[in-house]
Amino acid sequence: MARLADYFVLVAFGPHPRGSGEGQGQILQRFPEKDWEDNPFPQGIELFCQPSGWQLCPERNPPTFFVAVLTDINSERHYCACLTFWEPVEPTQEELCARDAAERDEEADEGGPGALPPPTPSPPGQLFAPKTLVLVSRLDHVEVFRNSLGLIYTIHVEGLNVGLENVVGNLLTCVIPLAGGSQRTISLGAGDRQVIQTPLTDSLPISRCSVALLFRQLGITNVLSLFCAALTEHKVLFLSRSYQRLSDACRGLLALLFPLRYSFTYVPILPARLLEVLSTPTPFIIGVNAAFQAEAQELLDVIVADLDGGTVTVPECVHIPPLPEPLQSQTHSILSMVLDPELELADLAFPPPTTSISSLKMQDKELRAVFLRLFAQLLQGYRWCLHMVRIHPEPVIRFHKAAFLGQRGLVEDDFLMKVLEGMAFAGFVSERGVPYRPTDLFDELVAHEVARMRADENHPQRVLRHVKELAEQLYKNENPYPAVAMHKVQRPGEASHLRRAPRPFPRLDEGMVQWIVDQATAKMQGAPPAVKAEKRTTVPSGPPMTAIVERSGGLHGNSARRLEVVRNCISYVFEGKMLEAKKLLPAVLRALKGRAARRCLAQELHLHVQQNRAVLDHQQFDFVVRMMNCCLQDCTSLDEHGIAAALLPLVTAFCRKLSPGVTQFAYSCVQEHVVWSTPQFWEAMFYGDVQTHIRALYLEPAEDRDSFSVCGGSLGRGMGGPGSRSPVALRQVGEAPVQEDERSALDVASEQRRLWPTLSREKQQELVQKEESTVFSQAIHYANRMSYLLLPLDSSKSRLLRERAGLGELESASNSLVTNSMAGSVAESYDTESGFEDAETCDVAGAVVRFINRFVDKVCTESGVTSDHLKGLHVMVPDIVQMHIETLEAVHRESKRLPPIQKPKLLRPRLLPGEECVLDGLRVYLLPDGREEGAGGPGGGPALLPAEGAVFLTTYRVIFTGMPTDPLVGEQVVVRSFPVAALTKEKRVSVQTPVDQLLQDGLQLRSCTFQLLKMAFDEEVGSDSAELFRKQLHKLRYPPDIRGTFALSLGSAHTPGRPPRANKDKGPSFRTLSRNLVKNAKKTIGRQYVTRKKYNPPSWEHRGQPPPEDQEDEISVSEELEPSTLTPSSALKPSDRMTMSSLVERACCRDYQRLGLGTLSSSLSRAKSEPFRISPVNRMYAICRSYPGLLIVPQSVQDNALQRVSRCYRQNRFPVVCWRSGRSKAVLLRSGGLHGKGVVGLFKAQNAPSPGQSQADSSSLEQEKYLQAVVSSMPRYADASGRNTLSGFSSAHMGSHGKWGSVRASGRSGGLSTDVGSRLAGVGPPQANGAPPEPGFLRPQRAALYIIGDKAQLKGVRPDPLQQWELVPIEVFEARQVKASFKKLLKACVPGCPATEPSPASFLRSLEDSEWLIQIHKLLQVSVLVVELLDSGSSVLVSLEDGWDITTQVVSLVQLLSDPFYRTLEGFRLLVEKEWLSFGHRFSHRGAHTLAGQSSGFTPVFLQFLDCVHQIHLQFPMEFEFSPFYLKFLGYHHVSRRFRTFLLDSDYERIELGLLYEEKGDRRAPQACRSVWEYVERLSKRTPVFHNYMYAPEDAEVLRPYSNVSNLKVWDFYTEETLAEGPPYDWELAQGPPEPPEEERPDGGAPQSRRRVVWPCYDSRPRAQPDAISRLLEEMQRLETELGRPPERWKDAWDRVKAAQRLEGRPDGRGTPSSLLVSSVPHHRRSLGVYLQEGPVGSTLSLSLDSDQSSGSTASSSRQAARRSTSTLYSQFQTAESENRSYEGTLYKKGAFMKPWKARWFVLDKTKHQLRYYDHRADTECKGVIDLAEVEAVAPGTPAMGAPKTVDEKAFFDVKTTRRVYNFCAQDVPSAQQWVDQIQSCLSDA
Repeated sequence: MARLADYFVLVAFGPHPRGSGEGQGQILQRFPEKDWEDNPFPQGIELFCQPSGWQLCPERNPPTFFVAVLTDINSERHYCACLTFWEPVEPTQEELCARDAAERDEEADEGGPGALPPPTPSPPGQLFAPKTLVLVSRLDHVEVFRNSLGLIYTIHVEGLNVGLENVVGNLLTCVIPLAGGSQRTISLGAGDRQVIQTPLTDSLPISRCSVALLFRQLGITNVLSLFCAALTEHKVLFLSRSYQRLSDACRGLLALLFPLRYSFTYVPILPARLLEVLSTPTPFIIGVNAAFQAEAQELLDVIVADLDGGTVTVPECVHIPPLPEPLQSQTHSILSMVLDPELELADLAFPPPTTSISSLKMQDKELRAVFLRLFAQLLQGYRWCLHMVRIHPEPVIRFHKAAFLGQRGLVEDDFLMKVLEGMAFAGFVSERGVPYRPTDLFDELVAHEVARMRADENHPQRVLRHVKELAEQLYKNENPYPAVAMHKVQRPGEASHLRRAPRPFPRLDEGMVQWIVDQATAKMQGAPPAVKAEKRTTVPSGPPMTAIVERSGGLHGNSARRLEVVRNCISYVFEGKMLEAKKLLPAVLRALKGRAARRCLAQELHLHVQQNRAVLDHQQFDFVVRMMNCCLQDCTSLDEHGIAAALLPLVTAFCRKLSPGVTQFAYSCVQEHVVWSTPQFWEAMFYGDVQTHIRALYLEPAEDRDSFSVCGGSLGRGMGGPGSRSPVALRQVGEAPVQEDERSALDVASEQRRLWPTLSREKQQELVQKEESTVFSQAIHYANRMSYLLLPLDSSKSRLLRERAGLGELESASNSLVTNSMAGSVAESYDTESGFEDAETCDVAGAVVRFINRFVDKVCTESGVTSDHLKGLHVMVPDIVQMHIETLEAVHRESKRLPPIQKPKLLRPRLLPGEECVLDGLRVYLLPDGREEGAGGPGGGPALLPAEGAVFLTTYRVIFTGMPTDPLVGEQVVVRSFPVAALTKEKRVSVQTPVDQLLQDGLQLRSCTFQLLKMAFDEEVGSDSAELFRKQLHKLRYPPDIRGTFALSLGSAHTPGRPPRANKDKGPSFRTLSRNLVKNAKKTIGRQYVTRKKYNPPSWEHRGQPPPEDQEDEISVSEELEPSTLTPSSALKPSDRMTMSSLVERACCRDYQRLGLGTLSSSLSRAKSEPFRISPVNRMYAICRSYPGLLIVPQSVQDNALQRVSRCYRQNRFPVVCWRSGRSKAVLLRSGGLHGKGVVGLFKAQNAPSPGQSQADSSSLEQEKYLQAVVSSMPRYADASGRNTLSGFSSAHMGSHGKWGSVRASGRSGGLSTDVGSRLAGVGPPQANGAPPEPGFLRPQRAALYIIGDKAQLKGVRPDPLQQWELVPIEVFEARQVKASFKKLLKACVPGCPATEPSPASFLRSLEDSEWLIQIHKLLQVSVLVVELLDSGSSVLVSLEDGWDITTQVVSLVQLLSDPFYRTLEGFRLLVEKEWLSFGHRFSHRGAHTLAGQSSGFTPVFLQFLDCVHQIHLQFPMEFEFSPFYLKFLGYHHVSRRFRTFLLDSDYERIELGLLYEEKGDRRAPQACRSVWEYVERLSKRTPVFHNYMYAPEDAEVLRPYSNVSNLKVWDFYTEETLAEGPPYDWELAQGPPEPPEEERPDGGAPQSRRRVVWPCYDSRPRAQPDAISRLLEEMQRLETELGRPPERWKDAWDRVKAAQRLEGRPDGRGTPSSLLVSSVPHHRRSLGVYLQEGPVGSTLSLSLDSDQSSGSTASSSRQAARRSTSTLYSQFQTAESENRSYEGTLYKKGAFMKPWKARWFVLDKTKHQLRYYDHRADTECKGVIDLAEVEAVAPGTPAMGAPKTVDEKAFFDVKTTRRVYNFCAQDVPSAQQWVDQIQSCLSDA
């Protein structure tokens, strides 16, 4: 029973002490005057009576009523019911306030309920002061309070004849029951009667209509977000003008939170004076009058709900996690069904006449029922995750949060995570976790209705029915006797407040009230307490948990088959069938990604422990540990699936004997997992085990027998029932249910709690003691367990990794997670030192001790261990740890002595002659990188990677050889290698080894030959070995001197001075070895050019099969070769003649003679008729170090002038001729960029010559003369007349939108702007696609010489119109951009790690980001421009950057495109030797060959050129004699440093080092090739690998490739890989051992089939499946060998076949060389599948793309198509045969003026949007095209002259285009109509 009201208080207005306008509340009287013992008087009531402040009011307001809630220090709530009325102010008060009347105008009770706008200051006597009657109670009976206070007020106002003291006394002494559904009638002695009903159960909240009102005011979504905000501990603020509404809203929100209790600040009505409470940091639910809205706006993290406006405002910084789906959407839809039942019927055609809408009270309960169901669904099965830690004297219960989240499948869910971590849930566990207590609706629901809710999910009506049932129960709880609510309470009359009150509210007689109270108290003491005994029962646990959504496991959906595999593998391991187990292992490791498989593993291993099979041999131990590691690696720190928990007893059980008395347990090998260093995991484990033991304590011995059969019984907590025994734990869903008698810990606890009061005192003491010692013994056990898993095996050496992953963070970070009680981080000292290798043992031990101590402190205080025991534990822990460290030392020592596990034998790589191993194989794992093919990605094929093997470092390469770790792949050897010289980036990585899943140090090496080695060192490789590997690699990659490179040190490696390998050592240390290498190299090479005057290459220089040009005599080289004497002043010695003759043999010279650019006769005289001559001015490399010795200059320029000209150019690289067109005789020149004072200065300052000419001016004049000489040496331009300019060609058009630059069809982008194109063409506006109109378009009125220079350098140049040359500024990229772009390209093609979402798009995106193809596009574009200019007869000087990078690329490409000779093998070699080697491209600098170049990095200028050649090769496959493989071969070897060809930066440097003329040495000792050309030549004799069978060149063909990025392809050199043998470019290594012939198989069996599987990225496809011709040639060789004839060279056979083919083709008159291989097929001569129709005469080609006629074709056809449109674009892609014909037929067409009508075959093509006509139906050559884009109208026509006579006149129609009118006539009227319709529809479609 409880008092209805504790206090009655009368509060009145009192003046403010400081005399301000606001008054303050004064308590006039309170009853009883002394506090109740059990309930002191709450402070601050006067504030809450008038929350907006005490103010006087100019008129009488009606009385108001509301209930405020105060919370005391014990978090008890006190309900203050306040009834306020107004009385006239007494004069004293009036005087005080008169002076403030003026200021109060605006303030007068703004927020007061029903406040009226203040009238003008009123005359005295008209002010009213508020007075409040307050009832304070701990019960929440709002209506009773309203009636009681109303009665007192009515008695006062109406002046009834009843003593107020009696009424108040009766009110204070009225006692009513708390709960239990009784009803009580009370009367206050004024003829009144009230019935009070108590709720059935105390625990369910009473909401009346508050929830329904809340939903009406705010709506579903808003209330749901407030609900989530309150649950996840956010601050919620309600605003309203009505106080009663505020308290209702707060009450409604709290009712929704049931069964959780809100435990933070809760103030439904907050007084204005206390508004600063809103800035508290803790969560709250507070209501504030809407008048104070402004104050609420300033709060940054408060969610504001405006009840009057119906809005909820969530600040940006606040994130409210939503309910987990599908609960969020389900709840939303049920709420809308309850609130708006008409919604479902709104769309019905015949809605039912009426729908019954629940009353507001009922609706309120229905809404609450929805939330009750929601909680039951959220917390379903929570009792299975409770841990009973103690039963007596009071239950101690812990909740296993991780297991709950794991089993509900909500680990990632933010909402549930926060709810479980919140205070409300902690209260829920301690209140509802108790196993023996009264139960309520929620307990029933969560235990018994879950299945029903599951079943109803998709049936809204059934859900609604359930909601209504629950609502009934809730309603019944609040109103147990619905019929009897009969109140009789007097009320004041209407507007009684306006009548003049007879007198102020009287002062009551305290004595009388007190006497009534005392009397009642005395009576109460006498009476027996009428307490209804609570009915306590065991709380039902309900069914076990299920996931909220059944998520399918995706890839690892664990089928029974997978579990079968796991079981089989384990049984093989324990039966010792290791081979079988090894085969299954990869499948098992894959399966273990799934939860069920991990669980299955734990169960299976468990069984083996129970059968006493825990002692394993080494191999078994290894397998078991690997599987456990695999299981644990996916465990999060919380271990929500209980895997780590299940394995914990196993890792301390499985062991192996290392030696007598030394046993190694599995835990020492599975420590690397984050879960072991998480305090929450250990706590959950500990509580689970304690529960098991406590349960065992109370079970009967009979029941207890098997409970400890499982080691410690601790296996499966978290998996099974509340403290269930282990078999339950790992029980799989669907297995047989547990036997009935197996009671869970909660059941046992419930029974014990029931018996507790009946036990004797001693018995109680004994049980408490037993429980306490059980907990204590478990704490000791766990201290041991934790030391096992936290102390590393080798504690002497602090393992960086271990600490980073484990204790270090754990001491600093994990405190902040949840376990604040494990306070204080003691880890600072540890954390700071642990990084160093010499950290002391004690340091690791100290950290572990601190960790364990904190754990022990927390769990022991929580589970009530006595302080003595706790002290004992603290003393024990360091000893336990120390003892364990000592044990581990022995284990560590012995484990080091173990014979290593049989690892696969290291496969030694095959080496080149002269290649030596520097570091023998280091065991490594090769891990898959971002290319998926090797790892069995989408390309298919097996998972070749990861592979296990070794990495070797030789003088030439880094090589990995090994086998796949996946035994199912088979015994495939995996090889990945690259030249040391190609290494571009080396970085350390930390990676997981594929087998043991341990983290290991690794190394990632990336090379510019597009290889990536991502390696993890095996644990047997010490960090020092790995470090040595890195150092040696670095030393080989960047030798201090170029002589240290492989190509140059090769010979000296065989010097006898090198010590032989001693047996005792593994060979000399690399340091001495490399020292010898360098020393010997110095000896050998140094001698040759320092000490000898006569140049004798040493004997090891050798060249096989020299070309015929090499004479046999020796060259003598004068001393001028020494750098000191190479000065311009040195005179020409007699021996220079010899130097000259050797220079003459250089490639350049041979080429100049071929081009007719001047000859060098023996007397160095020159033929005057030649416009150019070969000048020996640079033979001593005095003018320009980076130019060749002989240069082509105009005949008229003297050698001495060249010195001056060269000063105007960067690096002295003045313009020299490098090629001349045989047809137009135009020349191509190259030079470095201009210095500022060069031609630019000259042009700028031309009009103001200074009187005294300076040196600079003279050299500029020389330069002008020089250019003039170049121009005049071109015969057709000696007198060039009017000409045009090219100056409009600017960077803007170097973008991809310029279209000129190709005389071919559209789609080739060039670089000229349209106006330049038109001026060059000398015609009107250019074509639609920017191509010039006809081949003869380049007219001779153009500049004789174009200088292509860098835009930046030619800024502001105004060329003089009389000059005969013109500057073309273009914008080019610099070398550093090439470098950056290549880096990105490398990352795109060989990514270091797999992409996050692997898709072709991600590769293409990164390829685009690299901008590599854009650079290639620009190069091709400029080159095609230069080709056009040369072809039209203008000369071109390319003068970009320093003249050795982009200049070289452009000049080489131009020659390749213009001159078919360079497209042969010999010509290409000549081109590279001339333009790249002789003209000084800096190969060593760009390739960073030496230590000096290390910082500049790798810049692949030459590779970019090869890529351009590859693009041209793709578009013109029949124009090149060499195959694409040849380009890849050069791309690989120009960086490999295997050959000397691409070393050093210029001819000068090569001579200095004695490399250039070495071919002339004695040829005695057979040696490896020095020159890449020689190697190619030798190899070509043996195999056609460099030859292109499709080679069938067109005479004098100038190629003009498309250069748009869309036409470029990624070179497969960047992406292809052959893991069987490594890169295929070292031919000797790539040829694998021959396979035995079929007949004589070693096993003697029958010959097997010749089929073999070709794996992508493993086998070399060209070799596994050679093309038909290669196969035939091989076959011929084989047959010849069989017949015993000497095999014929492939080239001879091929040439013979070609000759025969040529003869065969003769008779039919079409057999020209071009129809060689495919005489009947139209040639794939042009790119992109444009087929050429061969005309009747020879092979005069008439192309459908009219702009590129060959020399023999007529110009007329090109004029026809002078106008072009989109239609031409299509003809690139489609042949005449497959063209698109939408509609076709015969029409008569009227010819041009005076021409007759003709019948033609017309084709309407909707795709190309054109009307074409042919002579007849079979004709394939189109005679004309009408572009539909130009058609304006189609109209009926009239018969004109010459029209067919027989035709109806309605069959005529006209087609009007923008240019003319076509007259047509069909055969009859319907067909005419059809044609008109078809054409019209075609037009409308467009």
